[in-house]
This record gives sequence, C-alpha cells and structure tokens, in this order.
Amino acid sequence: MKRFFKKVFSFLLTLCFLFLIWHFFHGWIYNQFLKAKGVYYIHKGDQAYSQDNMAKTLEFYKRGLEYYPGHYEAWFNLGNIYAVYEDYTSAVDAYQNAIKYNPKFVMARMNLGIVYSEDLGLFDLAIEQFDKIQSIKLFQLWIPFVYSNVKSIRANRGIAYFNKGVSYKQKAMYLPYEQKKLMNPLLAEAVEAYTNALKYLKKNYDVYYNRAIARHLRGDYKKAGLDYCEAIKIKPTRFEAHYNLAVLLRGMHRYRDSISELEKAALLSTEDSEISELQTAYIFNLLNEVSRRFVNSDEYGVEKLTDKPTGSINYTYVNGRIVADDDFDKAMQKNFRTCAGFETFIAPDEDEEEEGFNF
Repeated sequence: MKRFFKKVFSFLLTLCFLFLIWHFFHGWIYNQFLKAKGVYYIHKGDQAYSQDNMAKTLEFYKRGLEYYPGHYEAWFNLGNIYAVYEDYTSAVDAYQNAIKYNPKFVMARMNLGIVYSEDLGLFDLAIEQFDKIQSIKLFQLWIPFVYSNVKSIRANRGIAYFNKGVSYKQKAMYLPYEQKKLMNPLLAEAVEAYTNALKYLKKNYDVYYNRAIARHLRGDYKKAGLDYCEAIKIKPTRFEAHYNLAVLLRGMHRYRDSISELEKAALLSTEDSEISELQTAYIFNLLNEVSRRFVNSDEYGVEKLTDKPTGSINYTYVNGRIVADDDFDKAMQKNFRTCAGFETFIAPDEDEEEEGFNF
C-alpha cells in the first residue's frame, strides 16, 4: 500500500509540474509547434522550387509563412520568385518582410534596391537601401583553411556601391526636361559611387565600364576614355566598351582610332548571339560613316584610301558574318586588349580645349 501511495504521489507531482510548465510556457510551446509546421511547409516549397514547380513553390511558401511569418529567408526566396515573374509590388512586400525580421539581411536590401531602381524607377528609395548596406556591421569570421566570410562581406559592399552608381546614373537619364541642370551633379554622384565600388571590386569590368559611361555623359572625355581602356583590358572580347570608345573617339575627331575600335566592335557583335542584326548593321553603318570622315580628314596629314588605321583588323565577309584571317586569329587577344586612342587620353589637356566634342 505504501508503494502504491508513493507511485500516486509521484504521478501527481509530475502532473503538477507539467501543468505549471504549460501554464507559464504554453504560449512559447504553441509558437514552437507553429514554427515547426511552418518550417515543414517551407521545406516542401524548397523541394518544389528545385523541381521548377513554381505554383507549388508559392503555395507551400505562403502556407509556411502563415505558420512562421518570421522566416526571413522564405520571404527572401518569395521575393526573388515574384521579381522573376515581374510582380514587383509583391516582390517589394516580400523583401520588406525579410528585412523586417532580419534588418541585417544584406541580400534582401540589395535585391529590394535593385527592384526599386531597375523595375520601378524609385531611385531615391533604392539609394537609401544601398546606403544602409554600408552601415550594417556584420561579424567577420576567419578560420584559416576552413571558413571565411571576409571576402563576401567586402564584395557585397562593393556591389552595393556599384548599384548605387547605377541608380544615380538612371535617375540622371530619366530627369524631366525642366530638371536637366541636375544631370551633371547626379552623374558626379554616380562616378563617386563607382569609384568607391572599385575599392572592394578590384579589376571589375562592369564598374569601369559604367564609370566610363557616366564620365562620358558628363563630358569628362579623357577620364572616360581611360575607363573604357581599363574595361577593355579586363574583358577584351566584350563589344560594348569597344563600341562606346569608338563613339567617344569619333566625337573627338580621332577617326583613325575610332575606326580601329569600331572594327573590333563589329567583329565581336557578329559573334554574340544576344546582339541583334539591327545593332550589328548600325555598327557597320557607323564604321562606314567614320571611314568617310577619316579619308577626308587632314588631322593626321593627307590620308590615302589604302591607309590602314592603327590596330586595323583584316577580315572577309562570308554569308553575313565576318571571318578573321589566320594572322588575326593569332594576334586577336593582344589586339583586342590594345586600346586605340590611349595616348590621346593621357595627353595634356591644352590640345583639347579648342577642339570640342561633336557627335
């Protein structure tokens, strides 16, 4: 009998203990149950995403977030999906929720800024997000030969500065006519942002190329030319930098050098499937027009029709495409890295003051 009462007492004591736990912690326990349920559905959403089933992905993510609204990574993934499908209002809402539950979520702020700038034209809101990224202090962990997040943190700061520069440049381009006087100051902000980006993103083609465009638009032609040249050194087979440099040189009446860069741009454009035939045709038309100006120019003395521009490429036109000669094939990389007009950009400014710039 004594043993029986002892067991009953132990059972009642355990029951009281569980009652007290439930009384004081039932809210926390219930929330943990909801979180577990939410994580389950979010995991199902991840699986559906890996199988490219977007309908199921959205369904599972939404259900999971109903149970566990604080899952900031799920909000981030949801924002990415909405952005891909061009539902930018929903994407903004999803990214904002990700930031709400994790204010230091750098990539959510980055993507939110990109959607603001590139898709919605809300440039000031975008710049605000990119600036906030710079103020976020993240813990840097470095374990030799095991793990390091130092490079990724620095890279994200550089990318944020780069996107800030893009936002300022786009804001300058979309100014209404009556506010065009603000264009140069905005482009100056873009140049500063790109310059800051280069502190973190060394030898980055996109940063140099976009800074060149901003300086080109501001009329800072020599610095723009040097940036185009730097971009060409980094990625010599990207046609955009060669083409923009050719336009810059054409405006500076440097027709010989402009032809050299246009030839490179023309060749590269025929090899790039993303460039339309119309764009390629325009490059060839511009090449013909600059060639006529070059023949009639006395800038370098009397020029003959057979005189080849510096860095000229020998090619033939076969079935609508340019085919390089064997000699060119051997020297292609060296030639494409050569920046026509480089001496012009590093020359003193006095010979440029009277020359002006004409498109």
